[in-house]
Amino acid sequence: AMLIIFILLLLFFKKIVLILSPMIVAIVSCIVTMALLVATGNTIHIMSSMIPIFIMPIAVLDSIHILSEFFDRYQESRDRATAIRGVMKTLFTPMLYTSLTTAVGFISLALTPIPPVQVFGIYIAIGVMTAWLLTVTFLPASVMFISEKSLGNFGLTEHNADEESHSFMTRALRAVGGGTCRYAKLILLGAMVLVGVAVWGVTRVVINDNPVKWFNAKHAIRVADKVMNAHFGGTYMGYLSLAPADELPGPGKLAAAVESPLKARQAELAADAMTGVEDAFGLLFAKARELDASAETRDAFFSQWQDYAAKQAETAPDEQFDAWEAASLFAGEQAQAGQVFKDPAVLNWMVGLQNHLLAIESPDGRPLVGKSNSLADLVRTVYRELMEGNPEYYRIPDTREGVAQTVLQYESSHRPQDLAHFVRTDTWRRTSLWIQQKSGDNRDMKVIIDSVEDYLAENPPPAGIEAEWFGLTYINVIWQAKMVSGMMVAFLGSFAAVWLMMIVLYRSALWGILAMIPLTLTIGLIYGMIGFVGKDYDMPVAVLSSLSLGMAVDYAIHFISRTREMVEKHGSWAAASGPMFGEPARAITRNVIVIGVGFLPLLAAPLVPYRTVGVFIAAILLAAGVATLLLLPAMVTVLSRWLFRDSAHPLLCKCGTVFFAAVAAILTIALNLQPFIGASWSAMSTGSLACIAAAAVFCFFNGRRRKCRQVQPSDVSDKSDGSDTSDSHA
Repeated sequence: AMLIIFILLLLFFKKIVLILSPMIVAIVSCIVTMALLVATGNTIHIMSSMIPIFIMPIAVLDSIHILSEFFDRYQESRDRATAIRGVMKTLFTPMLYTSLTTAVGFISLALTPIPPVQVFGIYIAIGVMTAWLLTVTFLPASVMFISEKSLGNFGLTEHNADEESHSFMTRALRAVGGGTCRYAKLILLGAMVLVGVAVWGVTRVVINDNPVKWFNAKHAIRVADKVMNAHFGGTYMGYLSLAPADELPGPGKLAAAVESPLKARQAELAADAMTGVEDAFGLLFAKARELDASAETRDAFFSQWQDYAAKQAETAPDEQFDAWEAASLFAGEQAQAGQVFKDPAVLNWMVGLQNHLLAIESPDGRPLVGKSNSLADLVRTVYRELMEGNPEYYRIPDTREGVAQTVLQYESSHRPQDLAHFVRTDTWRRTSLWIQQKSGDNRDMKVIIDSVEDYLAENPPPAGIEAEWFGLTYINVIWQAKMVSGMMVAFLGSFAAVWLMMIVLYRSALWGILAMIPLTLTIGLIYGMIGFVGKDYDMPVAVLSSLSLGMAVDYAIHFISRTREMVEKHGSWAAASGPMFGEPARAITRNVIVIGVGFLPLLAAPLVPYRTVGVFIAAILLAAGVATLLLLPAMVTVLSRWLFRDSAHPLLCKCGTVFFAAVAAILTIALNLQPFIGASWSAMSTGSLACIAAAAVFCFFNGRRRKCRQVQPSDVSDKSDGSDTSDSHA
């Protein structure tokens, strides 16, 4: 990137002694930013590693404008100090605002809920403002150290002015300037058609990411991934945790919990005329109340309760033996009542869920789940082996006791901790279903999640079981959702902030809106193309909108600032459009080339996200530059009657401007504060609408003041003869 930028600057300005200063500014900005990043304890990751290559081209943009203007001014006075003062007087405000808008675009990433993206945005914003500070201090100072002899043939003289006027860039820009003025309405009509195309394309965008696809298709990791998923159940792991929603009662509540089933069992046995049932179950319940007051844990309660019933059965008279044996059996059942995943009904439901998982397919017909493993598989396998390997017994036993026996057999022949991979053996109330997926695409995981939710709705799980996803593939889905929503908020927040800055800079709502149109159309068109070509909306693509916002508006700031200056000098847009497509348009074009080409070295990076960022941000910035040079002149031509209407009204008397500034300010505050204060969007919207209504009322009454009504506007755009306009701009 440094080499390419150096070569481009050398081609533009022909003198190494001049372009060394911009290169030093860029290098120092990178070093300061990365040093601050590391010094504050941050690490280098896939996002922060791109910081230098973003700062390099951005850092030289203001320098290009300074050198371009210096090139045109120097030969007028042949004095460095006079020329550089004139340059800084003309360019200081546009350079400040372009740097601020770029910084706002990047720092908006701090609003996203993804820490690496936050770090990336914050430190590039720091680097941009560092570059601006060095540009407005170091660059003018360095020019003063260049000898007059070295600048002898530098600048626009009669000889090289004629040469410059015949250069390809100048001739092309002159043709563009003339064409945009002659065919302004046709250009705007074409832009409206492109808006429709962009909207259509955006509706076709597919949100998806897969970290394995960050490597190119021939990388060993991608090749291995393809082979392994073709031969095995799947290398992408998802997990479904199953557990009942209700908590088991603890000490102090256990006697009440067993009272109802105890009385029901007692009544059932009494109906069968079993002798001694009332005495046995009465004593069993009395013991339950005694233990409930003294036992420290649930396990201790049931252990002592079962021991009591067993001892009573051993010592009971013959006529009461059956009653106490039934009481002992009941105590054992109650001890296992909370062990949900020993229930055959629950395990059979899990088998049905696993069968459903294997049947899930993607929209294009690919099976998404290659295999699943659960406690139900373990129980079925052991039960089959206990039945001499008969395949007919590959099923869940009919009773809890049968399930418990299979589990006991498994534990006796395996490491005890192996069972804990499937179920919590202390409570038997939480199990994990292990799902092997053949694809790591987030959209495929989303299909699985939605399908499981539909299955649970149609086949409610027994025992009040609730399902909860976890695992890396699920984390990626959640991360993607946060990325999309976070980037949307970041983009809208930075868009509102930049729009507010444009209104404040130009003291006009109409100029502020015009400044935002080229970049809005460009971003929409690029994302529409992403939808048409089928490129996934992944992490790199998501961050590009906010990244490019602040940079793409820079062209419009310089174009509008110089346009207003030229119109004030020449009297009308018709007279100013020709000079506007001279040095100002050349400087903008050089910026477009440098910043567009400056990101292309990312194409040589080994990871696909780097290449994606390089291609798309270069495309966005190049397209935004072209849109600025085509759309803005066309819109200025059509709207010149309103754009250059000047008056001595104070800013607060311009009701439309104040209203739109209030809207932009309120949106900026609401969008940027919402992630931090946690208020609902409905509450934020209500508050914002109330503030906007208050601003409208203020505008209405403020505009009726005598001070706001006594000054009549004068239309600068009607002065097409180039006469002095000093009176109208007093």
